[in-house]
Amino acid sequence: MTDPRLHGVYAITDAKLMSTTDQLLTQVELALRGGVRLVQYRDKSDDRVKRYAQAQALNALCQHYSIPLLINDDIELARLVGAAGVHLGQSDGTLTEARSALGEDALIGITCHDQIQLAHTAVAGGANYVAFGAFFPSSTKPNAIRAPLSLLSMAREQLDCPIVAIGGISVDNACQVISAGADMIAVVNALFTPGETESRAASLSHLFSESPDSPVQ
Repeated sequence: MTDPRLHGVYAITDAKLMSTTDQLLTQVELALRGGVRLVQYRDKSDDRVKRYAQAQALNALCQHYSIPLLINDDIELARLVGAAGVHLGQSDGTLTEARSALGEDALIGITCHDQIQLAHTAVAGGANYVAFGAFFPSSTKPNAIRAPLSLLSMAREQLDCPIVAIGGISVDNACQVISAGADMIAVVNALFTPGETESRAASLSHLFSESPDSPVQ
């Protein structure tokens, strides 16, 4: 059975779309009001002071809404601010390191690109979810390797963990990945549209309840 925390819309922040802390917190709160179920703080800058302050404030906001906050690729930052967990790429620390630093209850997700074997390795190592993509052209990562929708169906058959789809997902195409087997859709640009964040979050969340082929809880 899918972890109830890992089902629905997964919001990933973007430092370019939210250049100030006020913008970050305002946009994420709107997304939370719209029904987002998981938030990832993603900032690749070298400004550790800013990243710590933003992650700490964001964690407090997410806790207010009882929604987990994950930190992208920074195990130590996740530990320092008391985040619910971390999301790791294939070269950003190991699952073992993350589990040791954050504890058994931490949520740890792993990027698996378009490779089912990476997902098998992650699940065997104790990952809470695996993420595949990009399924559609992505403005966040325009050079990302494209993954076929059939990969989600294959993962649904072979893996016993929640599956996240990422990459160019919008209200117009999200049903395709949900029907193919995704438990969560990770969204950046299509969610954090100025003036539309809350309504976009609600529209994306509604797709899970109306899709006849969405994974059963």
